[in-house]
Amino acid sequence: MSREELARRQAELLHALLGDGPPPPGFDASRLRVEANVLRRKHGRVLANQRPELAETLGDRFGPLFTEFNAGRPKKAAERSGAYADEFVTWLIERGHLPKPKRGLRDRLRRR
Repeated sequence: MSREELARRQAELLHALLGDGPPPPGFDASRLRVEANVLRRKHGRVLANQRPELAETLGDRFGPLFTEFNAGRPKKAAERSGAYADEFVTWLIERGHLPKPKRGLRDRLRRR
């Protein structure tokens, strides 16, 4: 197998694992769903560690809200975690799960 073919197949697998691509040929769809769910939960844990004040503010709602957000907007392979966290905060504010912060607070949330 050429490097190009291997790179293409790896990209297909990553695309499937991040939630917005079909299973590549030769992969079991149900097993990929399990692995994709594990990866999504990991993204949620990373985000909670990066933004502990956000996780603390949301409490028990953090997990379900992140799951809902991630289902509609999976993290992209090359995307920085901080940028993804910023989108989650914006999503929460737009849907009324967090109050619209004063500019200074929003800036502080995004910098963390």
